[in-house]
Amino acid sequence: MDLTQLELFKAVAEEGSITGAAQRLHRVPSNLTTRIKQLEQELGVDLFIREKLRLRLSATGWTFLGYTQRILELVEEARQATSGSEPQGIFTLGSLESTAAVRIPGLLADFHQRYPKVELALSTGPSGDMIDGVVSGRLNAAFVDGPLRHPDLEGSELFEEEMVLITPSSHTPVSRAQDVNGKTVYAFRQNCSYRRHFESWFKADLATPGKIFEMESYHGMLACVTAGAGVAMVPRSMLDSMPGGRNVNVYPLSDAFRYLNIWLAWRRGQRSPALNALIALLQPVSVESVT
Repeated sequence: MDLTQLELFKAVAEEGSITGAAQRLHRVPSNLTTRIKQLEQELGVDLFIREKLRLRLSATGWTFLGYTQRILELVEEARQATSGSEPQGIFTLGSLESTAAVRIPGLLADFHQRYPKVELALSTGPSGDMIDGVVSGRLNAAFVDGPLRHPDLEGSELFEEEMVLITPSSHTPVSRAQDVNGKTVYAFRQNCSYRRHFESWFKADLATPGKIFEMESYHGMLACVTAGAGVAMVPRSMLDSMPGGRNVNVYPLSDAFRYLNIWLAWRRGQRSPALNALIALLQPVSVESVT
C-alpha cells in the first residue's frame, strides 16, 4: 500500500466511477482499475460494490475512506510544515450561504492576495452539511452556526447574526409566533440549523407553521414572501444586501431567538498552515476560541 494507491482510491470514491476518477487525475482507466484491485487484494476486502457503470463504497470502504482522508491530510500537513514556505495547496472551505454572500467576500479576497499559492475552494450549504463535510474530511474548515457540540470539532466564535421574520407588506403586524400560526413557511432543507431555529421559535410560543416549502436560496424566499405567499426567517445582514429587501415587512424575533452566533469550525487537532493563516486574518473579529 502506498500514497498513490490511497489518492487513487479517494478519487474513485468521490467520483463514484473509474472513468470519472481517471478524467480527474488524467490517468488511463485501466491503470486505476488495476491499482484498486491490487489495493483490495492487499487488504483482503472489497472496498466497492460494483453496479454496472458505477461504484458504491462498501461498509468497509467507508471506514477505509475515513482513514485515507486522515492519512493524506497528515501527509500534506507534514509537507507544508517542513517546507518552511508560505501556505500552499488546496484549501476547501465551507460556509452558510448568508455568511458567504455578506460576511466573508472581503476576507477571502485578502486571503487570496496574501497567499496566492493556496487554491481556495468554497462551497455553500446548510450548517448541517458543512459540519458533516468538516467531520468527514471533505472540508478543511467551515463557517457554521454555533455552539459547536461535535466532539471531533473545535473552532472560533466570530460574530452574531440577527435573525428576522419577513412577511408580505400587506400582512398585519407581528409581535410573536402566534401571529403567524399556520402560515406557509419558506425555509431551507431539514438539516438546516436556521430552519430548526425557526421551528423552535414557533414551538416556544405554542404555535405551528403551516406547509413548509423547501427553498434553495434566500432570493427565492424573498420572492415568494414578496408575492404574498408566506413568511420566512432570514439573517438581517442578508436581507439588507438583497434588492427588494424593502418590499417586505421585517420583524425581530423574541429575545431568546433573535441572535445566532457564527463560528469557524475545523477538525480537532488538524490545523494546517493555510487554516492558521485564515484564523489569523479572522482574529480581529473573533469573540472566543474553543478547543
